[in-house]
Amino acid sequence: MHMERVSGGAPIFFARNEEEQEQTALYLSKILDAMTHDLGNGIYVVVRH
Repeated sequence: MHMERVSGGAPIFFARNEEEQEQTALYLSKILDAMTHDLGNGIYVVVRH
């Protein structure tokens, strides 16, 4: 949701609201067989361990 808070070479997905953000993170974690980590500042990180 906060485009000014992130940058980098990895794919970045922006959401319109918290509900869309959580749903996108959940779908990505299932698709990628990965873990979703909420950094607590409106940013989620999807990591495959």
